[in-house]
Amino acid sequence: MTLPYRAGPAGPGEQKMTHPEILLKQVPLFRFLRAEDSRHLAALLQKQTLRKGDSLFREGEEGHSLYMITAGKIKILRQSRDGDEVILAVLSAGDFCGEMALLDGLPRSADAVAAEETHLYGLNRKDFIAYVMNNETAVKAILATLSKRLRKADDFLEDVFFRNVAARLAKKLIELAGSNGCRIEDGGLIKLNVTQKDLAGMIGATRESVNKELRSLREKNLIALSGNTIVIDDLEALKQRIR
Repeated sequence: MTLPYRAGPAGPGEQKMTHPEILLKQVPLFRFLRAEDSRHLAALLQKQTLRKGDSLFREGEEGHSLYMITAGKIKILRQSRDGDEVILAVLSAGDFCGEMALLDGLPRSADAVAAEETHLYGLNRKDFIAYVMNNETAVKAILATLSKRLRKADDFLEDVFFRNVAARLAKKLIELAGSNGCRIEDGGLIKLNVTQKDLAGMIGATRESVNKELRSLREKNLIALSGNTIVIDDLEALKQRIR
């Protein structure tokens, strides 16, 4: 199983990313498209809107499309043997998911559910295959992307088996600070909006254990808590907890 791709934090021009041709460039598979190829594929993209809680696809369903997010958030998750949700990723504007369906057409390996109202574009497998069969650059990009995904999957499994909850939580908070964090007070603090349930799913732990570790971090003045908001006061101290 491979993990969904995060494009990284959006810049000041995030709104421009909704243009189909520009959005395609956020996907490594299409980053080196010739202008005419980009225009061709962009014309084939189909718009879609999901409400909070709507399913984009479910584990086991036939995979037939790649999805690129223009606004909102999508949670990629699986059910554990105990019935708990394990969140593999939370994707936002500029991110994409479902590209494995473009390559093999096999059933989905995870669920994708809208965490809030979400707007996206879809690219059908048949259209993609017609393009990639005659594009060596795209084939090389596919292989590079798959390699990165496998490394991320290995890292996730290594964390679950060899790091305790405290270290996994610290690592995830640092990761979220880089991808979804919002700097406040002249860049000194980093604000995150994430539920404890989602955090637990992201690191393969229980909500109770995450709550305990968050309270411990607050008592050490490394973070501040307010509802679903986490403010990181000392990023460097957090990094020390995963070494």
